[in-house]
Amino acid sequence: MDYIFGVIILILDIIAILSVWSSGASMVSKLLWTLLILILPVIGLIAWYFLGPKRGRI
Repeated sequence: MDYIFGVIILILDIIAILSVWSSGASMVSKLLWTLLILILPVIGLIAWYFLGPKRGRI
């Protein structure tokens, strides 16, 4: 049961990385965001949510 949190973070990180690569950002920005998400999964995910492109978010 302890691995469920890890699996949830992994799924959310994959979704965030897919969002990064489907965004209209520059290639350098996409690479930097991807590295941030991969190196610091939880912090990168939170940073992407608050600082990434706002595509239709309320």
